[in-house]
Amino acid sequence: MTDAAYRDRVSRIETYFDRTAVRAWEQMTSDAPLGRIRATVRAGRDQMRAEILAMLPVDMTGLRLLDAGCGTGALSVEAAARGADVVAVDISPKLVAIASQRAPESLAGRLDFRVGDLADPAIGRFDHVVAMDVLIHYSLPQATATLASLARRADRSLLFTFAPKTPTLAAMHAVGRLFPRGDRSPAIEPVWESSVRSAIEAEPALGDMRQGRTVRVKSGFYISQVLELTRALGGSRR
Repeated sequence: MTDAAYRDRVSRIETYFDRTAVRAWEQMTSDAPLGRIRATVRAGRDQMRAEILAMLPVDMTGLRLLDAGCGTGALSVEAAARGADVVAVDISPKLVAIASQRAPESLAGRLDFRVGDLADPAIGRFDHVVAMDVLIHYSLPQATATLASLARRADRSLLFTFAPKTPTLAAMHAVGRLFPRGDRSPAIEPVWESSVRSAIEAEPALGDMRQGRTVRVKSGFYISQVLELTRALGGSRR
């Protein structure tokens, strides 16, 4: 993807996570005390991470996983602890640095943290690809194009989250209360679940992937939904 709108969105997201709110996200992804609003977001993210991990094999020995938009690396660490060889990519050098510092030494041989664009095909191919709370910042066409890029490198499954469009979510973002004004995140793009499914069905690069399990998580100010795309072993990659 090289269009100007996509590049502008990536730049804004990088600025937010790498400069504006890195300390806030470092605290949120740790055991540090939080205010009421951020505590609901932390709890929601923890629950979503557990739901995603439940869709992956319990024993991942010999499997490769791409954590696309890894943030501070919590999901990457848990997948590596199951035996996976994990490549964890994020656009924010500061978040990747935090992830690297937090990674247990015992998993060093199975964790490869990198700074970069998650849509870069040079990253390689994987058995499973995860994109948790990453595509929520992109328009549906941009998110679908990114999914297509990720799907070309996913041999077994692609798990991603989107912000399901609900009256509650629309109201929360309309008043901008998710974070204080000084470190508010780039706009989240709520979408109807039916629109997500239709976009996937209409994208040729996703045509050989089956829509599978889905779980919606709501925890106060956190609302997100994971959707599983699976490929039959030996299936084609367009």
